[in-house]
Amino acid sequence: MRALTYHGIRDVRVDTVPDPIIIDADDIVLRVTATAICGSDLHLYRGKIPTVEQGDIFGHEFMGIVEETGPDVTAVKKGDRVVIPFVIACGSCFFCQQHLYAACETTNTGRGAILNKKTIPPGAALFGFSHLYGGVPGGQAEYIRVPKANTGPFKVPGTLSDEKVLFLSDILPTAWQAVTNAELKQGSSVAIYGAGPVGLLSAACARMLGVTQIFMVDHHPYRLAYAQQTYGVIPINFDEDDDPADTIIKQTSGSRGVDGVIDAVGFEAKGSTTETILTNLKLEGSSGKALRQCIAAVRRGGVVSVPGVYSGFIHGFLFGDAFDKGLTFKMGQTHVQRFLPELLQYIEQGALSPDAIITHRLSLEQAAEGYKIFDKKEENCRKVILIPGLI
Repeated sequence: MRALTYHGIRDVRVDTVPDPIIIDADDIVLRVTATAICGSDLHLYRGKIPTVEQGDIFGHEFMGIVEETGPDVTAVKKGDRVVIPFVIACGSCFFCQQHLYAACETTNTGRGAILNKKTIPPGAALFGFSHLYGGVPGGQAEYIRVPKANTGPFKVPGTLSDEKVLFLSDILPTAWQAVTNAELKQGSSVAIYGAGPVGLLSAACARMLGVTQIFMVDHHPYRLAYAQQTYGVIPINFDEDDDPADTIIKQTSGSRGVDGVIDAVGFEAKGSTTETILTNLKLEGSSGKALRQCIAAVRRGGVVSVPGVYSGFIHGFLFGDAFDKGLTFKMGQTHVQRFLPELLQYIEQGALSPDAIITHRLSLEQAAEGYKIFDKKEENCRKVILIPGLI
């Protein structure tokens, strides 16, 4: 089969690789009909996530048709059309029983993102996201083996196109978890840092819930313009505004700050010169620029919601400010499976249209070009989907 594989920093290629096979009794083999390039994939592409090996297959946003099932699979059958959550969960461990699927303690045989080397189990394995997260081949391919198929695959109706439901695999549940973690509701205010796919869908979810004031901070004018036109955000370009948090606070009720903030940027935030030097010297794992802005912009007693990926140590966390303001932090990988039925209903009702953010539809053979376009923000790119078999 053909698949997108890693060959080095900013060097990905579509190669011919062995077809996947059933290994465990609860596996399925999926024929991929649509997949996407995620902002998190760019961390791998840029060499920012360790333990990525040559030949690894990327991709954790995908869907398709069940081609083969293991003998213990009962939840789906051959021919079913399914979306696959990027989190691989067993469905029966301590955390899965609490619907904390991203914390599944059985699927990741690696160390996960635990840097303090304590003996607690790592979180769940993820598709196509380095050997820290299990080294499981990803879905930017013609076919993929899907383990734990009685817990992951989510059947979707044939009345909805692939584009309508593809993002149930990751970025829509991630945005939804970010918004619900921020405890947003009718009449709330929020600041979203990052106008990438998760930031844009966070704005869509917030608007659907009746959030009345949505600030969005980014430095790509075309993304801000789209968010303003589509979701009615108040755009702030941080290349033109040295302190977006101050600008946000001045426009909130009583100049108290927003009720919640969402950091949809993560550890590759455009930081200070000091942070750049510390990161290059391996004395810091992540830029704290966006996180510091979030702490500053939110009101006392507010919530900082972090769907953006972080890694390692952060310079200038401002923990004292967070304590003084009595802030709550909610973060982590998305518990995708728990949100899928509700989000599918919103899509069917027309309340959410996640496919609206798509700008590029490419064949799988064009995947390397898709990475380049998305990475460089060329052609006003918001989101790239890849379609195996597209000519």
